[in-house]
Amino acid sequence: MRKILYGLWRGLDVLRKVLVLVLLLALAGLLIGVLHTSLPTVPERAALVVAPQGRLVEQLTGNPLDRAIETAQTGAVDQTSLWSLVEAIRGAAHDARIRVLVLDLDDMQGAGLPELEELARAIDVFRASGKPVLAYGGTYDQDQYFVAAHASQIYLDPSGYVLIRGFGQYQLYFAGLLKKLGVHVHVFRIGKYKSAVEIFTRDDMSKADHTQAVAYLDSMWSTYQRQVTAARGLPGDAIAQYVASLAKTVPAADGDAAEVALQDHLVSALADREQFEHRVMALVGVNKHGEFNAISAQAYAQIVRARQRVARADKPRVGVIVAAGDILNGEQPPGRIGGASLSRLIRAARLDKRIKAVVLRIDSPGGSVTAAQEIYHQLVALRRAGKPLVVSMGDLAASGGYYIAAPANQIWASPATITGSIGIFAIIPTFGKALAKIGVHSDGVGTTPLAGALAIGQPLSPEARVLIRSQINRGYAQFVDRVAAGRHMTFAQVNAIGQGRVWSGAAARRIGLVDHLGTLEDAVRAAARLAKIKNYQMQFLHPRLSWAQQLLQRAQARAAFAAVDLFGPRLHMPALMAFAAPLRPYAHELETLARFGTRGQMYAYCFCRSLAR
Repeated sequence: MRKILYGLWRGLDVLRKVLVLVLLLALAGLLIGVLHTSLPTVPERAALVVAPQGRLVEQLTGNPLDRAIETAQTGAVDQTSLWSLVEAIRGAAHDARIRVLVLDLDDMQGAGLPELEELARAIDVFRASGKPVLAYGGTYDQDQYFVAAHASQIYLDPSGYVLIRGFGQYQLYFAGLLKKLGVHVHVFRIGKYKSAVEIFTRDDMSKADHTQAVAYLDSMWSTYQRQVTAARGLPGDAIAQYVASLAKTVPAADGDAAEVALQDHLVSALADREQFEHRVMALVGVNKHGEFNAISAQAYAQIVRARQRVARADKPRVGVIVAAGDILNGEQPPGRIGGASLSRLIRAARLDKRIKAVVLRIDSPGGSVTAAQEIYHQLVALRRAGKPLVVSMGDLAASGGYYIAAPANQIWASPATITGSIGIFAIIPTFGKALAKIGVHSDGVGTTPLAGALAIGQPLSPEARVLIRSQINRGYAQFVDRVAAGRHMTFAQVNAIGQGRVWSGAAARRIGLVDHLGTLEDAVRAAARLAKIKNYQMQFLHPRLSWAQQLLQRAQARAAFAAVDLFGPRLHMPALMAFAAPLRPYAHELETLARFGTRGQMYAYCFCRSLAR
């Protein structure tokens, strides 16, 4: 019996060791699989396919896990990195294997005009290499056409159209709703043009907001027309004439909008997708699946980045930090600017001896004054350390977005950038009347007049009003002082162009809020000149993740896809999504009101992103 038990024990022990070994091998395989990032291969003759999905953005929003879940659930991508496309296109310009650039724009859902300009500039660089650029669209909206206009040839489906509408600003105003609900919104602001609060206090656009909106919208429309007509070789008024005559020309053509676009020389030819693909096949050949040889821009960007990592091994670097989204306190994910998280990234750039200059790429309507000040101090410290700071403005660098631009050596913007909005406000909503309507009342006692001053059920006390007003006045004066110091202007000069007024990049250049008009590449060159370096490499700077964090992110993303495969549509929660659907158009405004209602907070924010295209 002892021998039998001993043999059984030995057998179990061997089995345990084998199982442990198998488990270790499995874990090792998982680790290698998750971390393995083999570079894609490029056919000897290939088309580089740029097919943006969703909105074109400066920085992908959220974390990789959230994006992976969304992609796994819907099979679609709601945003594409602008800089990934730009890197791929510029990198392919001198790659002999890439014979043609294909723009497939059907799934692109728009972008700010400055972002479109950056993509268009990269396409121009590719064309300058002597290679063709072919664009295809079932239809073209305004943003899609701006990109397509820079192609050598533009193909449009015979049943499609080119719809350009111009620019407009239309917003929802909530004063009537809030009054019916019994919500009293107390507003404190400096600047007659500081219109960010008006959606909560008015039922229509103010005269001041109307004046500034007309000015910057006209500037954007002029920029759009000028760049499109120049790219297509059309008369300067061709786009305006096309839009103005659509209501006559399309009915006259029996509704054939594609033929109208062809006759007006907005497109080169009418063709369906199969005909277009045969055109590309003639240039690059056919693969075993019967498709033209191609590599996506996202895949090719990996190759470009790998080459850049090798090239910049011992070179001085110009670091590019992207600051995109609302400015909020503390740590924030990509797509939002955290006072703490962005400050840490700026500090790391200051302490990195390989980084000789920094370009801050701003696409922000502003936000928390406290967070903006935290970022401002880190940027000042960067300059004091002897490293040049250049700001490149994207679609929007307004209010708090301009606050963090103020300490720069130079500020670059697109003519269509929306900037300025130098002003401060605070919103304190009180809900006493709203609560009373449902039978809820507030009462109590405090040791001082300020004890219950900010209780949501109590009216705002006179003492609280005085204190908040004094803080707003001080915040505005500090804002103007810092802009004046950075721009080498007097307080009076900044105050005259401040008052919360919004300016286009072109107008901001004329009044001194911007130094130069140009792209991110222009700003990087300027930073290198200020740092007195020539043989340099541009490097986008991101928060550093440990290998364990990278492993966890990739493992989570793969787990998200596996979970959807297992559970399918149950992860979609269709009933909940249907319930929330009516609120989606108002989500940003209502979320912003809730955030701005945080007690004791001041904001430098601009609602000027709400542009209807």
